[in-house]
Amino acid sequence: MQALFIGQTYIDVTFLTDHMPTGDEKYVASDYAVSFGGNAVTAAFCCAKLGIVPDLIATMANDWLGRMFQDMTAKYGISVHPRKVNTSSLSFIMPKDGKRAIVRCRDDDHLHPFPLLNLGSCRALHVDGHQPDAALYYAKLCREAGILTSLDGGGLRSNTDELLAFIDVAVVAERLCEQMDKTPAQMLDYLKSRGCRIGGVTLGERGLYWYDEHGVVQTLPAYPVPAHRVLDTNGAGDVFHGAYIYSYLRNPSGAWADHFAFARAASSFKVQRLGNEAGLPTLADIQAVQQEFGMMA
Repeated sequence: MQALFIGQTYIDVTFLTDHMPTGDEKYVASDYAVSFGGNAVTAAFCCAKLGIVPDLIATMANDWLGRMFQDMTAKYGISVHPRKVNTSSLSFIMPKDGKRAIVRCRDDDHLHPFPLLNLGSCRALHVDGHQPDAALYYAKLCREAGILTSLDGGGLRSNTDELLAFIDVAVVAERLCEQMDKTPAQMLDYLKSRGCRIGGVTLGERGLYWYDEHGVVQTLPAYPVPAHRVLDTNGAGDVFHGAYIYSYLRNPSGAWADHFAFARAASSFKVQRLGNEAGLPTLADIQAVQQEFGMMA
């Protein structure tokens, strides 16, 4: 095991339409994609696509969507350690004008305790706050073992404050700032106070506001992808997380500015593709994005 990701599994149905029917009305979408979903789950697939295949503790149901997800993980060689639920979770996503509307059907009523794994040669842990008991258990275990711990703070969870005490790299969404009534600057101060070595707030097209290994606050601008090429922003943050974990695993002594710059290119690739799987970049894709936009950022 090189890395462990922990999160909630979704099957995402993403569709493009310029009109949402209401009442007794029908309408035909112009395109659609069906893919895996979930914050840490999508990040795990990104890391695997780039060349380092992680293990994954994820929710799993014994239904046809669960079997679909098993086929997806098998395609990428990801070892899944399932945590059983009764019903698979499903997301319906409508991207439009750089935003996305989402309807989720979620089963996070775990039928069994989380699996206990031998971390072996694991070098990084990435969690998204779902499965809070498992996230906290493994964050503590990894911290004691000197294994890098990373959090995708997409929203406020039941034990976010407690969990952050065991997180090395916390990159949170602007939504968490709103939920905690903090400005991005106040959020960075809060992450520092919880002991996070690296902290950041993702601001969409406004880039990443973050502090580095020395506590220096800075901004990493987003690449200027033309608006007409921005097809689907959903999952861009998850790809960002998966890419920086990959970059760290490839070069643990590298600067976090470089890890995040690599991840910026990965997320810029994602927003130009419909659905999570189509938006997973290869190393060649990332290099192409860097060559196209690097001088413009």
